[in-house]
Amino acid sequence: MSSELVVTTLVYALKAVSFVYDLITFIPYYIVQRPDNVVKKSRRLKAKPVSGKPSDPWRSVDVPSSGLTTSMYPECKTLDDLFTKACKLYSNNPCLGTREVLSEEEEPQPNGKVFKKLVLGSYQWETYNEVAKRIIHFGNGLIALKQTPKTKLVIFAETRAEWMIAAQTCFRYNFPVVTLYATLGIDAIIHGINETQVARVITSLELIPKFQEVLPLTPSVTHVIVMGCTTAELNKIKIKVPEGITVISMLDVENLGSKPEQKKIVVSKPSPDDIAVVMYTSGSTGLPKGVMISHRNLLCGTSGQIERITDLGDKDVYVGYLPLAHVLELGAEICCVAVGARIGYSSPNTLTDKSSKIKRGSSGDVTVLKPTLIAAVPVIMDRIYKNAWEKVNSSSLIKRVLFKFAYEYKLKHLVQGFDTPLCNKVIFKSIKDLLGGDVRLMLSGGAPLSGTTQRFMNICFCCPVGQGYGLTETCGAGTVVEFTDQTTERVGAPLICNEILLRDWVEGSYTTNNKPYPQGEVLIGGGNVTQGYYNNPEKTAEDFISIGGTRYFCTGDIGQFEEDGSLKIIDRKKDLVKLQHGEYISLAQIETVLKMCPLVEQICIVAHSEQDNVVALIVPNETRLEALAKGRGIVNFDFKTLCKNEQVVSTVLKELTNHGLKAKLQRVELPVKVSLFPEPWMPDTGLVTDAFKLKRKVIEDRFKAEIATMYGL
Repeated sequence: MSSELVVTTLVYALKAVSFVYDLITFIPYYIVQRPDNVVKKSRRLKAKPVSGKPSDPWRSVDVPSSGLTTSMYPECKTLDDLFTKACKLYSNNPCLGTREVLSEEEEPQPNGKVFKKLVLGSYQWETYNEVAKRIIHFGNGLIALKQTPKTKLVIFAETRAEWMIAAQTCFRYNFPVVTLYATLGIDAIIHGINETQVARVITSLELIPKFQEVLPLTPSVTHVIVMGCTTAELNKIKIKVPEGITVISMLDVENLGSKPEQKKIVVSKPSPDDIAVVMYTSGSTGLPKGVMISHRNLLCGTSGQIERITDLGDKDVYVGYLPLAHVLELGAEICCVAVGARIGYSSPNTLTDKSSKIKRGSSGDVTVLKPTLIAAVPVIMDRIYKNAWEKVNSSSLIKRVLFKFAYEYKLKHLVQGFDTPLCNKVIFKSIKDLLGGDVRLMLSGGAPLSGTTQRFMNICFCCPVGQGYGLTETCGAGTVVEFTDQTTERVGAPLICNEILLRDWVEGSYTTNNKPYPQGEVLIGGGNVTQGYYNNPEKTAEDFISIGGTRYFCTGDIGQFEEDGSLKIIDRKKDLVKLQHGEYISLAQIETVLKMCPLVEQICIVAHSEQDNVVALIVPNETRLEALAKGRGIVNFDFKTLCKNEQVVSTVLKELTNHGLKAKLQRVELPVKVSLFPEPWMPDTGLVTDAFKLKRKVIEDRFKAEIATMYGL
């Protein structure tokens, strides 16, 4: 029997079985699941303009009659108030968890290389009371080291429990925290420290080698406080620092603060308008800007975010692995500790059983932690999507047919408001278990998430996946999709803490008079809009404006409000380029479509206004590219050589064009030339931000020669 006949027979059999199954289960499932209510909730009106005109500010229909919210609890005026209340409510509950490292072992790879892998134990938890005690000791220790209220200090470290303890200490003692990404380049780190003139830097043992390069060029620094070790361990490492700089472990600072004489210290509490964080963005252009965020700003932003996250509470377990120096992660963790949830710390290198630092046969962090909540940036979700389909397509014919049928079957039922318990248990359980098996909500932020990936995550991980939209300048708050909303490619209604105004951008033909939906530049207004950029009044005046007594941040993104009041981001002013023939094209929109091509790992579309077409810079998927080359008889070449092979490059362009045409891109939006690069664009290369947003100017400068060649210049 031919494979085609096998597939046809199997599909017909599955259709027959599913038809009978649907007939038998329709009434009980309808009674239990109430799909009519599911659809009704999905389609409900979520936001509307305050005075009925599309040009007015839009607010959530759930905004209280008293107005936009400013805090989760009225009595909490600062971040310290919020954590103190949590400690009273959840004193003995687990708060922050870290996995024990049992051993580090060398593991030979098939290619002959040897990688160091970790064997990890269980999570070790500190209760809310224990964390509060460490905060007091660390704060008193910092004061003993001459740290004074309203004097800034830097946290330059990877996400970990000590990062949050250090931050909560600073919130309590009114030490403004300057955050720097662990993956920032040397120049950006030096810029952040010198601009804020900090004397004390909190870092980790792993980052000491990198930080040694910084210290000779940051004369204001007097103390380096190191997480994750004792002073005895520090002394074993020969750390080269300029004369006059003290290197001390965080544990020793806590021990210093626990001494009896330190208990008499009077804490200078912050006020709501004191700066809590100066957050340096790993922005897509130039040196990073420091965004000044007050206690009031963060309390306001988290009040809106908590309301939108269904049933967030002390039974939830959150996995913390994104950079805490990013407003998405910091806001998420503040929300979690405010309601008594527990946070288990991880990293991208140990997150799952298949992560790069996990020894083969050992369990990744999510397998042990079993989180109920997880946040991710789109690049991570896109990789999960591609890897899962690659695994499906490489499986046996029967498994491929069964999975694809179940996928389409569940998709059809989800749209109608039904869940599919049998498919969830039989077909999708193995995928759901990749993230521990207990995830009930997933949130994506930091960049647009493709509808294809969002729907895949909905189906295969058996939980709602929502997008959020916000910026560092708005404390990460702006909109969050309601988890009952079954649509994709939208970012949801405004949060109850802020409103959104669409400002006409006539040059790009985006106005609030457009049909069928009002469109314009997205301006976010409310108490979550931050104080501006540190030491940069000109840029602050340009991006932060006041309209009718409300402070707004001008995002530069183009959005439209749809019939139910949900916002959809459709463009970005800086990403629009007018080509020689006079047509505008959107670089980001093209990239969103083409990055879903299986051959593409990362892509940057380049368009010059003096040209009449676009070109593409691509980091290809190594496995897919090698398979493509093998299929054309090109063998025994390494990945780097394949990226320069003219036949391979030409074939990639053809595949990319076919993918774009199927996705309804216009001919003018399709690249006429491509260049392939074997090295991935990671944050430490300076080519992307920590949320993996492209740094277009940096990329175009770095690959200027390749772009010129593609354009024939």
